[in-house]
Amino acid sequence: MMESIVSFANDIVWSKALVYGLLLTGILFTFMMRFFQVRHFKEMIRLMFQGEKSPTGISSFQAIAVSLAGRVGTGNIVGVATAIFIGGPGAVFWMWATAFLGASSAFIESTLGQIYKKEINGQYRGGPAYYIESGIKGKTGRIYGIVFALVTILSVGLLLPGVQSNAIASSMKNAFGLNPWIIAIVLAVLLALIIFGGIKAIANVATAVVPFMAIVYIGLAFVIIIINIDAVPGLIAMIFKSAFGVEAAFGGIFGAMIEIGVKRGLYSNEAGQGTGPHAAAAAEVSHPAKQGLVQAFSVYIDTLLVCTATALMILMSGTFNTTDGGTNKDGSPHLMHDNGIYVQSADGSKDVTGTAMYAQAGIDKAFKGDSYTFDPGYSGFGSYFIAIALFFFAFTTILAYYYIAETNVSYIIPSDKQKIWIILVRLILIAATVYGCVKTADVAWAMGDLGVGMMAWLNIVAIWILHKPALRALRDFENQKKQKGTGKYAIYKPAPDEVPNAKFWHEDYPKRLKEFELEDK
Repeated sequence: MMESIVSFANDIVWSKALVYGLLLTGILFTFMMRFFQVRHFKEMIRLMFQGEKSPTGISSFQAIAVSLAGRVGTGNIVGVATAIFIGGPGAVFWMWATAFLGASSAFIESTLGQIYKKEINGQYRGGPAYYIESGIKGKTGRIYGIVFALVTILSVGLLLPGVQSNAIASSMKNAFGLNPWIIAIVLAVLLALIIFGGIKAIANVATAVVPFMAIVYIGLAFVIIIINIDAVPGLIAMIFKSAFGVEAAFGGIFGAMIEIGVKRGLYSNEAGQGTGPHAAAAAEVSHPAKQGLVQAFSVYIDTLLVCTATALMILMSGTFNTTDGGTNKDGSPHLMHDNGIYVQSADGSKDVTGTAMYAQAGIDKAFKGDSYTFDPGYSGFGSYFIAIALFFFAFTTILAYYYIAETNVSYIIPSDKQKIWIILVRLILIAATVYGCVKTADVAWAMGDLGVGMMAWLNIVAIWILHKPALRALRDFENQKKQKGTGKYAIYKPAPDEVPNAKFWHEDYPKRLKEFELEDK
């Protein structure tokens, strides 16, 4: 019953309008900002390590770490495997396209998050709900903001944690033979210990774990690529040929290839979904465009580096097939390309959900050579590594989900009544995480897709309505950078009528600048 309801809702939410709407949005914003992804690439990296922070806000690097905690997760490993299985190698290209174009959406939403952020109970709070209410104004803005906040709390608090915990449990079971209930208990305890510490605790954990695991993961992929360097040119050619239906084997799934590539690309990098602005708003910066650029760069790290690493390992291993979604008389999927195998369970059922075993097998085969035969029951180095990587990636993603949920609770509920509701959200998220460990992967992914799709719809409409202040902020940053020779000293001083509801930048930040000037004297 639950599967049918979720599937029906997904068919409505994930229509072609959303898939191609996301691509079109990225294209138009990219042209509006004159390919800022390329022009400001070096500036993105420099700003990421700029050390602005305060007791109220976290640094840009901590903010990008929290954002990457949300972006780099199951989608970077299991999601990539799913995309290749359903859409073929060409789906990887459309994940790349979604990342490059999506960086523009990430800039717009994150800059808006900074422009309209608020200081509440000694912490910066912001995100789509905040900029929707402040930007649209009136009852319409408040109602729209509440709807987004409620959908977000439902998505990140209930629907999405299960995807992450399910991947952790299944990979740990495959690699180490651990019972999913043991993983569920461990995750519940660790989550409780950290999320009760608030954004500072979450930022500290994300800052320590995410960069380290990303570097190790990409490093291992680099080693595997070097070992199998002769195969790389052919794999890249396969990705591009199949992306445009040139390769005959994938011509029949061209539409599915684009859709699954965009879908899994969005699930992975979350550009335009509305999750990134929450962490972006928590950063202490002197100009909103600074954090917008940093958040745009996080999309590159997520998809162009981590997802590509996974894709090459899977394609290099040959442990993949693609299906058009149909089945044969014996229940097996229609295979469009026979270049390896699918995962077959002991009962004869075939796994088409894209489990972590594909990536595990890729690493194992890379180190064992062409003689390696894929065995779902075999646990080698690849199995251990992917299980550990997934644990850290997915766990920090759940932490980021909690922070986003808490921020939206703070938006809806008055300060004096928030405590009980925040505790309730913590308990629900922990319960959803435990439930995800023991439920089937297909249900987990279906629920996760529904959550992502609902947030994306609401946020994309909002940033189209409100994008102009973000574009003006970018131009202002560029002008100051040109005048001063660097963007380091850029300070945001908008005119009162430009963003009338941006109280922080009109009142709070100018007071802080005066205090700094007095201290300097």
